[in-house]
Formats: sequence, structure tokens, C-alpha cells
Amino acid sequence: MQNNYRIERWSGLQAPNSAMLRHILVSEGYRVFQWSDLPEAVYVNHKHGEDQSHWIISGALELTVERVGTFVLEAGDRDFMPANTYHSARVVSEEPVIYLVGEKI
Repeated sequence: MQNNYRIERWSGLQAPNSAMLRHILVSEGYRVFQWSDLPEAVYVNHKHGEDQSHWIISGALELTVERVGTFVLEAGDRDFMPANTYHSARVVSEEPVIYLVGEKI
């Protein structure tokens, strides 16, 4: 089974703008909500029933994706996670991580 998990690194010259990122996610067919986790927060291995995209606004989030690897997403970075992909997460920044979660509808 191939997992099509992928990451896009931020290449913008300015810090990411949450309103702009939300607009892009909505235009791609995602239902979007903003989430925040405190430093050292941990999510154990789990999966979601829909495709998701996480887009970091500030802070840093480490994601471990089963059979793919471990990645640190920082401000502006975005992932594309297929439905039913097992993953865990933890905040690795000293400040809270703030990110948008897009759920494919």
C-alpha cells in the first residue's frame, strides 16, 4: 500500500497570513478550522476518516506518519494527509503551535 502523504515547505518572503491560507484551503474544497496546541502537547498514533491538510501559522509541529517518516512543520509549511493514515504529533516549539486543519468535504 502506497501512502501519498506529502509536504509543501513555505517559500513566501513574508510570514504566512491565516486569512489567505484559509481562503486557499476553502477554494480547494476543505472545511477549515483553526487549532492551537501548547508546547509539549502530544497526540498518540491515530487516523482520520477524511483527507486532511494541516497548515502551520506559527510554532512547530512534529508529525510521525506511519510507514513514511517523521517531519517537522514550521510556519507556512503544509501537509497533505490521505484519509486513514496513521500518524502521531507533538509540539516541538517553545511557543504554542497555531495551525489550520482542512478536512476534505
